[in-house]
Amino acid sequence: MRYISTRGQAPALSFEEVVLTGMASDGGLYVPEEIPRLSRDDLAAMAGLSYAEIAFRVMRPFVNGEIDDDTFRGIVRDAYATFSHDAVVPLNQLDANHFLLELFHGPTLAFKDVALQLLGRILDHFLKKRGERAVIMGATSGDTGSAAIEGCRHCDNLDIFILHPYQRVSEVQRRQMTTVLADNVFNVAIEGNFDDAQAMVKASFADQGFLDGTRLVAVNSINWARIMAQIVYYVAAAVALGAPHRMVSFCVPSANFGNVFAGYMAHRMGLPVERFVIATNANDILHRTLADNDFSKQDLVATLAPSMDIVVSSNFERLLFEAYGRDGAAVAALLERFQAEPTALAEAPLARLREQFASHSVDDATILEVIREAHHRTQEVLDPHTATGYRAAERERGDAAVPMITLATAHPAKFAEAVVKAGFPGVPLPPHMDDLLEREERYTVLPSELAAVQKFVAENRR
Repeated sequence: MRYISTRGQAPALSFEEVVLTGMASDGGLYVPEEIPRLSRDDLAAMAGLSYAEIAFRVMRPFVNGEIDDDTFRGIVRDAYATFSHDAVVPLNQLDANHFLLELFHGPTLAFKDVALQLLGRILDHFLKKRGERAVIMGATSGDTGSAAIEGCRHCDNLDIFILHPYQRVSEVQRRQMTTVLADNVFNVAIEGNFDDAQAMVKASFADQGFLDGTRLVAVNSINWARIMAQIVYYVAAAVALGAPHRMVSFCVPSANFGNVFAGYMAHRMGLPVERFVIATNANDILHRTLADNDFSKQDLVATLAPSMDIVVSSNFERLLFEAYGRDGAAVAALLERFQAEPTALAEAPLARLREQFASHSVDDATILEVIREAHHRTQEVLDPHTATGYRAAERERGDAAVPMITLATAHPAKFAEAVVKAGFPGVPLPPHMDDLLEREERYTVLPSELAAVQKFVAENRR
């Protein structure tokens, strides 16, 4: 198994190399050169297995023997032993044929834990084998940062620097990052928005000279291992509801598109999926592109679903690569135009996307309405991101006989402000976090300037 860039100019890499590299040298994102297949028999044989065993079977072809089977099984088992629910990602039935896939039972109560509890362990394994240390640098709109810190705080060979937009994440999200006082953890609050922080991370990967030879590693969803780990829960959920003998559909709250792309990869591997519904908030570039072929940047809007407050959807590039027939030059040209001016997708690639994807955009008033409505109908309190998915699933589902699985991406306690605004008294944090709001915080506020951020990283790495 080799991995190639979506822009076609970077060298192909092995699994180990792609995990340690993150972004390709040509500015693209890595994808498998060939997509492994799961046969109907392979899928049927997963029924009734533990989540860790399904994860091992789904991910093993991507690892391609670069971690021996016994070691990789142990890494997977240890990663998911950190979850509070034995099923890891349980399904919760909402009505006759609508299910909630609860992805928030990990240490930081968000879906990012599913991938990052695994990625930290894989990174530490490869660095230990090489006798190297590395620096992780990532940007977060809220959930990636805390999940990355929890996944890497115990790693011997990693220092982690997480950038978040100052005063633009929820208090719970911030404190989950800033109250981890480990020696290898550094939190930076950027005086700007998520896209500013993400741009600085990308610029640092493009020119790593400020680290004098120390390896810089990505833990956001540009890292292929993140996508690989997320493929698993699509397979596990579908098999639990009868795949491969019946089709399913998924609705995914979406911003940076890594979560949806993982589902698409599961489908390409052989999972029978009728459609994917992309749910967005007011920052709706994905919906505008699919509905109106409006592939353009717009000003960022601060919403009640802050983890989705993103203008540029980085992982959409991976789907564009597939839609454009894996033509890296065409993708590079499209994205170059996108940076300069409003643009549109070519007709044939857009038609391919519309065959598999639907979309729906939800504003803040609707988010509050849905939180109230969902509770009235199901007794479930949804976080604001999951609420966008709940409404989109109802508006855009296809065949009513096909089970619809909406991804619950975060525990409602992480976004108590929105829940209270919807008219509820609040949602208590789980017992292991009940003192979170009293814990000591540690973070540094920096201007939205690349030089200042890189200087901080260089001076504080161990």
